[in-house]
Amino acid sequence: MESWRDVSKQTAMYVGIDVGKSRFDVTFGVGGRVEAFNTDDEGIAQLVERLSKEQVALIVLEASGGYERQLLASLLGAHLPAVAVNPRQVRDFAKALGKLEKGDNVDSGVLAVFAERMKPEVHPPIDPALEEVKQWLDRRRQLVEMLVAEKNRTHQARGGVRRDINAHIDWLKRRLRDMEKELSDMMKNCSAWDAKVQLIDEQRGLGRLSSMILVASLPELGTLTRRKIAKLVGVAPLSNDSGKHRGQRTTWGGRGAVRAALYMVTLAAVRCNPTIRAFYKRLVARGKLKMVALVACMRKLLTILNAIVRDAQPPITLP
Repeated sequence: MESWRDVSKQTAMYVGIDVGKSRFDVTFGVGGRVEAFNTDDEGIAQLVERLSKEQVALIVLEASGGYERQLLASLLGAHLPAVAVNPRQVRDFAKALGKLEKGDNVDSGVLAVFAERMKPEVHPPIDPALEEVKQWLDRRRQLVEMLVAEKNRTHQARGGVRRDINAHIDWLKRRLRDMEKELSDMMKNCSAWDAKVQLIDEQRGLGRLSSMILVASLPELGTLTRRKIAKLVGVAPLSNDSGKHRGQRTTWGGRGAVRAALYMVTLAAVRCNPTIRAFYKRLVARGKLKMVALVACMRKLLTILNAIVRDAQPPITLP
């Protein structure tokens, strides 16, 4: 794949795109003109064609519940330097600029300034096959949420309504079983990614489904340092210091779907993985709160998995 364009500072254009459900508001250059494009295929094609004719240094989109995925993939596919950033980062950046109002033009303009000042790193496009797996995993999560909600409704439902809910519960269970088989077959078609899934699946406490969630939702696994991968997921302890004050370290942010999957597999690993179980017991014996110890185990397990994928083989001695 050809490299990103080398654009001189004199002609560089930093573009901000505010993603909505029905349109994209685009600011062409810091303080530049603002135009709107539809979110359908035709609108995306028009925007990509327009940007391809410009001298673009960087395009920043605000992640917007998945609405940005198709546009980001199209931009990267056209070899345009584009990246989706966390909305919280942009909100904090806007406040630092003194922009407290909320409006589409303001948002896209702030994103253009954010691109110029912060210059977030551009990541290569995700394998389309892996992206499809990720979307089906998101769909599976939605079905699980439906199942939980329906089970809760049975406590108060009576008569025919309860029978209808139970019938829906049975259908959801069958669909989830079928979907897991389909997902496994789908992942096998992504041979490079499936190899990572198999490496992770060999570890005690992890199953194939959890391994697929980790690989699909965290494709950076094995490519970053242990500190960067922990921060990306949201299990790195962040300082809260000021002067002589040393505040309590906390974890926050990161990718919620990955963190939720990592939490569940860590619960299993604490019981059946010798390395994680010994580490957990050692922390609790030192007086750490159980939840604090569990988060530390999540970070350690993530570090182990990162090293396994990086080295393309399970290490003989786990760290």
